[in-house]
Amino acid sequence: AQSVTQLDSQVSVSEGVPVLLRCNYSSSFSPSLFWYVQYPNQGLQLLLKYISGTALVKGINGFEAEFKKSETTFHLTKASAHVSDAAEYFCAVSDTVPETAGELNTNLLRC
Repeated sequence: AQSVTQLDSQVSVSEGVPVLLRCNYSSSFSPSLFWYVQYPNQGLQLLLKYISGTALVKGINGFEAEFKKSETTFHLTKASAHVSDAAEYFCAVSDTVPETAGELNTNLLRC
């Protein structure tokens, strides 16, 4: 079984300051981890993903996330927020065992 928990339901940041959206996960197997973004009036878009390999994953628009197995976290960060980053951000996990379903959770970022 697997699950994700985003610790902040709504995050407000000012233009130019760092962004941190926290995601904790639990998984019985080696997890695949994802961040999605949904901009206002748009569909869901993949921001970045961790499958295996390098723990620090770089995504679109300057976002990155680091897979920390020992802490079971996959926090999303950006060095400098922009107004255009205001959106809903979804952390998702899926076990590598194909029969098991993943779980999705969400944060709202206001800039």
